[in-house]
Amino acid sequence: MENFTFNLLHSDSEISYHLLLLADETKEAINQYIFNSDIYLLHDGTENIAVMALYKKSTTELEIKNIAVIENCRNKGIGSILMNKAKEIAKENQYKTLTVGTSDTGFQQIRFYEKNGFIKSGILKDFFIENYATPIYENGLQMRDMVLLSHHLTE
Repeated sequence: MENFTFNLLHSDSEISYHLLLLADETKEAINQYIFNSDIYLLHDGTENIAVMALYKKSTTELEIKNIAVIENCRNKGIGSILMNKAKEIAKENQYKTLTVGTSDTGFQQIRFYEKNGFIKSGILKDFFIENYATPIYENGLQMRDMVLLSHHLTE
């Protein structure tokens, strides 16, 4: 496997919107959380190939607000590398739970999170209807509800 490096962006660094927009629909939506999140970039030695934004939801819960891999690097285990890094960061900082939310129409994303040890833990009804000005479609279906998934960290 290639040599990857993780870099935590400093607060004065330029935000990698081009990567974040791979997983979120609008820059406005990203701006709702990005300034209070830690942003990590995964570099393959040539370019940044993935991004992850982690938000400290409470003293016991760390939330993945954004996780994205550039298209030509997908389905190569990069997402799982990011997930393992998120779990490592959460454990190092004594969080008990790592959480994530995704669209009810994001079947591939839900399978990915479940494959990485997450379980469904709730639903935010009409989240995408109430928080986005125009309807968003995925897999031919309008995004409505946010599916919440959790991974409980153990020692």
